[in-house]
Amino acid sequence: MDKKELVCICCPLGCALTVTAGENGELAVTGNTCKRGEEYGKKELTNPTRIVTTTVRVKNGVLPVVSVKTKEDIPKGKIEECIKSLQKIELTAPVHIGDIVLEDVAGTGVAVVATKEITV
Repeated sequence: MDKKELVCICCPLGCALTVTAGENGELAVTGNTCKRGEEYGKKELTNPTRIVTTTVRVKNGVLPVVSVKTKEDIPKGKIEECIKSLQKIELTAPVHIGDIVLEDVAGTGVAVVATKEITV
């Protein structure tokens, strides 16, 4: 039986989770105070994902960068590729909240969007 200790990141409570894999491969989660914690614990062991937040350069704007994030979570193994793709991008002001910065980041099918307004 394999056992993994995690801290849940679904809400501010930060529950200490224990995820145990049974002999048949079934996962059991303890320590969670809500259903989201159970789902997180199982997903973290089978297919860990994250929302990525960073910045992208902006030309002719009142600020030199704009904050961006992935619209959905992406596999942890794709984060580095995501960041490298965004380092190559330079937007031109104006930039609006929700503007798509990159359509399909790192082949995940997930878009990256602006999270701040940048005016000229």
